[in-house]
Amino acid sequence: MSATAVRTGVWFIGARGSVATTATAGCAAVAAGLHPAAGMVTETAPFTGSGLPPVTSLVFGGHDTLDCPLPKRAEALAAGGVLPHGLPSAVRSELATADAEIRIGGPLPGDTRTDEELIAAFTADLLDFGSRNRLARTVVVNVSSTEPAPAPDAARLPASSLYAAAALRAGCPYVNFTPSTGLRASALQDAAAASGLPYAGRDGKTGQTLLRSVLAPMFVQRALPVRAWSGTNLLGGGDGAALADPAAAAAKNAGKERVLADTLGAAPEGEVHIDDVPALGDWKTAWDHIAFDGFLGARMVLQTTWQGCDSALAAPLVLDLARLLARAHEVGLTGPRPELGFYFKDPDGGPAALSEQYLALLAFAEQLRGDK
Repeated sequence: MSATAVRTGVWFIGARGSVATTATAGCAAVAAGLHPAAGMVTETAPFTGSGLPPVTSLVFGGHDTLDCPLPKRAEALAAGGVLPHGLPSAVRSELATADAEIRIGGPLPGDTRTDEELIAAFTADLLDFGSRNRLARTVVVNVSSTEPAPAPDAARLPASSLYAAAALRAGCPYVNFTPSTGLRASALQDAAAASGLPYAGRDGKTGQTLLRSVLAPMFVQRALPVRAWSGTNLLGGGDGAALADPAAAAAKNAGKERVLADTLGAAPEGEVHIDDVPALGDWKTAWDHIAFDGFLGARMVLQTTWQGCDSALAAPLVLDLARLLARAHEVGLTGPRPELGFYFKDPDGGPAALSEQYLALLAFAEQLRGDK
């Protein structure tokens, strides 16, 4: 296969959701020179020459249980201000091509297939995608709605783990951008270790927790004791609806709280609350209230407000991760990649502070460059 013919697959779990649709449309826009690659860390100078697959070489497909075509989904996102006006029309052909590669996921209501049958079906879809499109490799990226953590005695794997098992079986590097179980199911540990594949996760760090990972080290480094740290999230869209389920919200909040505990040494008082506000659509507002002590016990407070669109924040990150893991796979790296902890709330090892995670990511880019 010639260098110009090399193409890399990106297989989204939740391929018709807001994040995947934004990433697919956004990649097409960047590749065509319609918009700059804002938010894509891999398009910055330190990654030049690292051998990452170019955005023009990415081929999209995926699994979803929804049947709304990608062009129509993109139009809805543009109407909500997530995508630029006119972009869905400009990249309609690319969206339609990706939509033709989306397969029905599962398990659907009333689905009688066993876990093994579902994994086999998902694996066949992945292998077919790679074969038909003559792909050098395919990276599976989970961007589906957050699922509740499974019970310890659950008889079956959660959906996220079925897809993760299929990725292993198909020989695909895997990214879990959600708080869902994915590869961390105990039943998959041996298979993951034996797969010889690189993988990364869990739970993408895009907004409130990104800010926490920057601010928490400041308090530690300035020897300012944090007494309490509370937060509230208001969001709508599919995420808001999914996180209205208390079990799903608990899975999401675990990552937010873990960043503070890891950085501060202990979890401070306070909780994170998530409220579903359908009128907000794909937009989110996050407030944090931080109570801390200054010199001689002076009581102080820092309050932050983050307003943004999770889909637009997440999309460039999942494109980064797909490219980084594809390159890692190309050079023979295996297992969990702690160097990619920069992107996650609950990473596979590595430091907790964002500045240290960024340095680890830059070192990873240098490693990939050296392996060219």
